[in-house]
Amino acid sequence: MSKALKQIHLAAHFPGVNNTTVWSDPRAGSHIEFSSFAHFARTAERAKFDFLFLAEGLRLREQGGKIYDLDVVGRPDTFTVLSALAAVTERIGLTGTINSTFNEPYEVARQFASLDHLSGGRAAWNVVTSWDAFTGENFRRGGFLPQEERYSRAKEFLATATELFDSWRGDEIVADQASGAFLADARAGAFAHRGQHFDIAGQFNVPRSPQGRPVIFQAGDSDEGREFAASSADAIFGRHGTLKEGQAFYADVKSRLARHGRTPDQLLILPAATFVLGDTDADAQELAHEVRRKQVSGATAIKHLEFVWNRDLSAYDPDGPLPDIDPDPGEHTIARGRAQVRNYRDPLAVAREWRELAEANQWSIRDLVIETGNRQTFIGSPATVAETINALVQADAADGFILVPHITPGGLDVFADTVVPLLQERGVFRTEYEGTTLRDHLGLAHPVTEAHQERAAS
Repeated sequence: MSKALKQIHLAAHFPGVNNTTVWSDPRAGSHIEFSSFAHFARTAERAKFDFLFLAEGLRLREQGGKIYDLDVVGRPDTFTVLSALAAVTERIGLTGTINSTFNEPYEVARQFASLDHLSGGRAAWNVVTSWDAFTGENFRRGGFLPQEERYSRAKEFLATATELFDSWRGDEIVADQASGAFLADARAGAFAHRGQHFDIAGQFNVPRSPQGRPVIFQAGDSDEGREFAASSADAIFGRHGTLKEGQAFYADVKSRLARHGRTPDQLLILPAATFVLGDTDADAQELAHEVRRKQVSGATAIKHLEFVWNRDLSAYDPDGPLPDIDPDPGEHTIARGRAQVRNYRDPLAVAREWRELAEANQWSIRDLVIETGNRQTFIGSPATVAETINALVQADAADGFILVPHITPGGLDVFADTVVPLLQERGVFRTEYEGTTLRDHLGLAHPVTEAHQERAAS
């Protein structure tokens, strides 16, 4: 008996201004005006995607003490955008990245419960931590937490928020106009949490929402991050989009579920994926090369090289050879708040490797940054891209993909119009939404509180 085809999950990531987007392209629109978010969300919904995903930036990034205007220049508030999108969409899930290092459980739980009500059960929370003191300077507590404490706080943060979500069973509101009784239980929403990071008690003031709790995403790739996802998340936002790496990551994370009393279908693996489409595979390859040249301008190439060299390299020609001076491995990085810095923990070794590559291939600085940087995940005709996506999902390298177009807000349109119909023809992607909540779209059960279980058993 042949194995049943897996259904593919697709989502759309609105990336903001960063080194994925080509903000200078004439087709690019605003990254803060609501019309851009609305267009993007409506396209994803028209294509029957599971959800829209927003990242988060809590501080303007800098390089050499100046705003890094070639990359993220800031994002509007996540909850404000998602709440507005709830009013102009009907089915698409609304996923927001909210930091557990600098927020409080009561506040975040209240915001997500409210969004779930406003959207009719479409809210999701990507739980992240903050790794640097640079971001922490924007907040009262300042500084940052060591990695083990960040995950300790994140776990307790999520557990505390879950206690708040579950403080309402969902059947307390009777609103009997004849008797004048509104609540069947005057202690609805009561909670008390005493822990290492949080010591709070009271009554949660948002009744149980349509999903009970938002869908929980996690984006960490470290061992602690994978374990956190296996214990608590509904989906993990990964970065392994190739067959071999994807299968290894998929098998590792899914294998961790059993020790947390969970089954493989209770956690989805959804890597981020970029794409370039053309009429033919050759056309797409040519366009992909053009896109990479636009994504990595000469100025961007120099800034990227400074991540490793930790020096001001503005005097160097991006179309010339790599610097003959060595990186400064000093503790104070020139690129504060840049996650990429963590990828180059031994800058002297990276510099040696890059010099060898550049010499062997006759690459300039810009060539090197283009060739060693992130590549588009899917390049080809719509038929080729549809086949590749389906092959990866059926081979258990992923359960689906979170697509990141290089043009916003209109870059998703061509994928929706050309690739999605081919996946639908194969019978591996929905032609209509079958449910109303994001949990329905993702095939996830709606959580039941312990109080509800006890009542059902009595």
